[in-house]
Amino acid sequence: MSLTLRTISREQHLAYIQSLPSASHCQVPAWADVKTEWRSENLGWFDKNDQLVGAGLVLYRQLPKIKRYLAYLPEGPVLNWYAPNLDEWLQPMLAHLKHQGAFSVKMGPPVVIRRWNAAAIKSGIQDPDVKRLRDVEASHIEPRAFEVSDRLRKMGWQQGEDGGAGFGDVQPRYVFQVPLANRSLDDVLKGFNQLWRRNIKKAEKAGVDVVQGSYEDLAEWQRLYEITAERDHFRPRPLSYFQRMWSVLNTEDPNRMRLYFARHEGENVAAATMLIVGGHVWYSYGASANHKREVRPSNAMQWRMLRDAYAMGATVYDLRGISDSLDETDHLFGLIQFKVGTGGEAVEYIGEWDFPLNKLLHKALDMYMSRR
Repeated sequence: MSLTLRTISREQHLAYIQSLPSASHCQVPAWADVKTEWRSENLGWFDKNDQLVGAGLVLYRQLPKIKRYLAYLPEGPVLNWYAPNLDEWLQPMLAHLKHQGAFSVKMGPPVVIRRWNAAAIKSGIQDPDVKRLRDVEASHIEPRAFEVSDRLRKMGWQQGEDGGAGFGDVQPRYVFQVPLANRSLDDVLKGFNQLWRRNIKKAEKAGVDVVQGSYEDLAEWQRLYEITAERDHFRPRPLSYFQRMWSVLNTEDPNRMRLYFARHEGENVAAATMLIVGGHVWYSYGASANHKREVRPSNAMQWRMLRDAYAMGATVYDLRGISDSLDETDHLFGLIQFKVGTGGEAVEYIGEWDFPLNKLLHKALDMYMSRR
């Protein structure tokens, strides 16, 4: 298969993404407009019949003071990762990015290596000798993913540092997903643990109402999100970020981003944003007030979002990043505990990979990042 790589228009890129069952929301053309501090480019791979067979959104970040860039393809590029001739896909990309002034390339192949079902995770949590997800026997292993990693290493790619729970600009290596394909909603609900089902009922009884919001409600979202940031000690993104995200993503596709509120007695007590690309639906950001937790607004909201995802024909409801720690004393443990109650599965990707085009600058960037 002889492949050629060239830049493509956003329209071509979007049409290609829309022809697929799903792709990461970080690889849709409009994501470039969310990340305004990066310059962007759309790349396309063409086969010998000049058919578009792969695409990638590249974000370029300039190094301070010099005209050299870090080229980043978050959760991409979107191509056939299991192709035996993977180097014929990636070599032209590296050559092109080098020509564009990149000193280093970072990408996140959307390739799943292992999955753990809820039962496996629970047994891991109960075993005092188990501290990490990787110490638990996986329920499913994808052997082809190991081949992808081997091919990348042979080509000179280096596996990046673990993204941990995926907070910040690095994409998470471990995520939590609820599979929806070939399941009835009843099956999905039965998969929830008792506590979740009880909390959904509790919220219903207390009169918690879950509604969809609009652009005008983003200020109210921001209020709850900043309360959450203060409580959980993270730096919140500004309101302008979510406004831009809403505008650019929903201009590209009117059903790309949604906003939900859980209300109790007329007051918004929890909120969440949702992203949709084909059959893949993500719960992207969440927020909640410090009070009225006893009416379980977050459980009610997740159940509504999951039902909406199901009604859209989604094959997976993705609760995004988790840490791989199963240690109850770890501050991120509560996150996996909350998500595992949905009866879904923990999913490990092969992680992010780096290719140093200029070893000296790449090393300098590594040192700069580790000091931050």
